[in-house]
Amino acid sequence: MSDLNGRIALVTGATKGIGLAVATDLARAGATVLLNHRRNPEQAEEALRTVRQIQPDAALVQGDISQSADVERMFRLIRAEYGGIDALVHNAGITRDGYAVMMGDAKWQEVIDTNLTGAFLCMRAAGRMMAARRRGSIVTIGSTSAFNPPAGQANYAAAKAGVLAMVKALAKELGGYGVRVNAVVPGFVDTAMTQKMPPAQLAENLKRVPLGRIGRTEEVGSAVRFLLSDDAAYITGTSLVVDGGLIS
Repeated sequence: MSDLNGRIALVTGATKGIGLAVATDLARAGATVLLNHRRNPEQAEEALRTVRQIQPDAALVQGDISQSADVERMFRLIRAEYGGIDALVHNAGITRDGYAVMMGDAKWQEVIDTNLTGAFLCMRAAGRMMAARRRGSIVTIGSTSAFNPPAGQANYAAAKAGVLAMVKALAKELGGYGVRVNAVVPGFVDTAMTQKMPPAQLAENLKRVPLGRIGRTEEVGSAVRFLLSDDAAYITGTSLVVDGGLIS
């Protein structure tokens, strides 16, 4: 397992699904994990208990990542308490699916605000902090929808495609400061999002996956850990696709 001992890692949207799997994996690798959540304190406390069984120093950081003031407050608190972070995993995201021609402004804007603007705000804040310390690694969670968007996900696909482009730009801007920026791009993974699919629809989708099965959140977590670690010290500006061959 890639060694992250002594590192401070912030994971956004860390209380369930991929975010919690990432937080747990990083804790096993020795990182002190800060779990961001928005507005479900009960779920957040349950997630924290899970991670603290591995890393007792794990902590919660509340904030809405789509709001600039919240992100600034979160990073001020982190600087005051920990001096900075060594790793950011931007995972927080939402879906509000619907056909574009029938999609209201609210559905479009909420997804863009959370999935694209939220990524920018968090990566900007982390980038500033890491550049000042001349070290750090950022990983954002993308989606295969950025490459092959299904009908009904114009908002989500546009946001995720924008994030992958932003990863490439930030890698160029921050590389000279010793900061790496990458993405992990999951396909169909066993989360609440896929569990909401009708079984027949999910089965049909999995026929397109060469490995013939749905992914596990832990498999995404291990890919994130690799990119954050020194094992990936010469990797930046790239997207590591974890999709069982879906878009191959």
